[in-house]
Amino acid sequence: MANIKIFGGSSHQDLSQKIAYRLGLELGKVVTKKFSNQETCVEIGESVQGEDVYIVQSSCGEINDSLMELLIMIDACKIASASRVTAVIPCFPYARQDKKDKSRAPISAKLVANMLSVAGADHIITMDLHASQIQGFFDIPVDNLYAEPAILKWIRENISEWRNCTVVSPDAGGAKRATSIAHRLHVAFALIHKERKKANEVDRMVLVGDVKDRVAILVDDMADTCGTICHAADKLLSAGAARVYAILTHGIFSGPALARINSACFEAVVVTNTIPQEDKMKHCSKIQAIDISMILAEAIKRTHNGESVSYLFSHVPL
Repeated sequence: MANIKIFGGSSHQDLSQKIAYRLGLELGKVVTKKFSNQETCVEIGESVQGEDVYIVQSSCGEINDSLMELLIMIDACKIASASRVTAVIPCFPYARQDKKDKSRAPISAKLVANMLSVAGADHIITMDLHASQIQGFFDIPVDNLYAEPAILKWIRENISEWRNCTVVSPDAGGAKRATSIAHRLHVAFALIHKERKKANEVDRMVLVGDVKDRVAILVDDMADTCGTICHAADKLLSAGAARVYAILTHGIFSGPALARINSACFEAVVVTNTIPQEDKMKHCSKIQAIDISMILAEAIKRTHNGESVSYLFSHVPL
């Protein structure tokens, strides 16, 4: 492809390399470093004048450093006369702070959207936003891709009894995502209603639906400390589920997450590689990763060629 450059930030070089490989391109040269006072320095090592530039940077590791690095890379390419700069953000930072749920609470996802726009981004490509309304925080085009095609493929290839399963949403907010997958598989759907005392702490859960003697597949957009999905797995097992799987787009796995998964009743906890998972998989054999570089690469190719990305991902063949 002509007049296109792809750069990878430091947060997830493996995913950046895989995307570039699938497009038949080499990653652009970029050097990122920190000064002694911890300021971030970025040097773009090749010309981007008149080029269609894509910068891949996920929200993982030191999230604030990754975000600042992305903003500087966007600005560096913009003032170097790139024709268009697209930020490819597989896991969007601060996505859970998408609303004002109490007095004087910030809407940090909106702040991040403003920062990306001011830095000079012309287009955003992301995946499975925690809340779809985040797209409305931008005045530039946003393509929110879905990991659903890769999830459906994994289920069909790795769960032999998938025709006798129930897809379960661990909360009301993820019901639309779970029902879409259940519809595509032509299987049953269930919902767990949860009540929280405070953030990252669930008070009680109520299962709505039938999982008795069936394979239960928990589907959610992300797992952080994993308290919710582990409680949900126990609830499903006590309701008679034969086996329990969890399939998540973004596996953050902070704090006690890995210990909780190791002691939980899951057959497997499946995540995509929007966030690096190699180190976590070494400490938890239940974690498996799905590569979604093909979806991101196809979105970049279609964007560069002026084709519809939304049409592609709403018409994935069964």
